[in-house]
Amino acid sequence: MAYERLQKYMARCGIASRRKCEEIIMEGRVEVNNSIVRDLGIKVDPEVDVVKVDGERIYAKQIHYYAVNKPIGYVSSNKDQYGRPLVVDLIPSRTRLFTVGRLDINSWGLIIVTNDGDAAHKLSHPRFAPEKEYHVLIKGWLDEKEKKALERGIVLEEGRTAPAKVEILWSKKNRTLVSITVRQGWYRMVRRMFMAIGKDVKDLCRVRIGNLSLKGIEEEGMWRELSKEEIESLLASGKNSGGKKNSRGKGGTKGKKK
Repeated sequence: MAYERLQKYMARCGIASRRKCEEIIMEGRVEVNNSIVRDLGIKVDPEVDVVKVDGERIYAKQIHYYAVNKPIGYVSSNKDQYGRPLVVDLIPSRTRLFTVGRLDINSWGLIIVTNDGDAAHKLSHPRFAPEKEYHVLIKGWLDEKEKKALERGIVLEEGRTAPAKVEILWSKKNRTLVSITVRQGWYRMVRRMFMAIGKDVKDLCRVRIGNLSLKGIEEEGMWRELSKEEIESLLASGKNSGGKKNSRGKGGTKGKKK
C-alpha cells in the first residue's frame, strides 16, 4: 500500500493547493471511509480508502501543465466577481485548473496553468519561483542611471526589489523596449518599478519563465501542453532559485486560439 498525507492527495486530485486543503480538512469538510477527519497528520491509501470532499468522492487525476499566452483583458485567477474572462477558460478541460502566479489584466504573455494545485502554490512562492523575463515598452528613453537603478532594486511599498537583469533591446521614435528579468512576483511589480523612475509603460509582455518561452504560442490566446522534460525543467528551476525572497513586435498579435 502507498500511503500519502491526506492534504497532499487532495491537492493531487486538483481540489486546491496543499495549504488550502489543510483548511478544508480543519473545517470538517473531508471524510475518509465515511468518517469526518480533522487530523492533518492522517495518511490515506488512494487505492483503498474512499475520500470525499463536501460529500463528493475525489479521485487522483492525471497531472497536466500548460503554457498559455495570456491575452490582455483576461484575469489570471480562478474566478472574477466582475465576470471578466479567465485564463483557465482558454483551455478546454473538465479538471479544475490553476494559474501559477499572476499576470495583471493589462499585460499579456506567458503564464503556466496546471491542475496540480500543490505545484501551483509552490511555484508561486518566492522561495521556489523561477526567474521571469518581461519585455516592457516605455515612452521615451532609459538612460544609464535609470537602468542601474532598476538593476540594483527599486523601493516599493513592500520594500526594495531584488537585483534585476536589465537590457535595452531598442530605442526609436520616442519609444524604448526593455528586457527585465526578476524572480519576485509582487503585485504589478514590474510596472511599478518603471513607474517609480517616472516611465510610462505602454506595453508589457512576459516572454519567459525559467526555460520556457512563447515559442509555439506567439499569438495571444494560444496554448500548448508541456512535455515531461519541460515540467521537470520548470520545477528544477524553481528549486534552484536560491530561496531569495515585448512589444507587439515580439511574441505575436491577437489571433485564433489553439
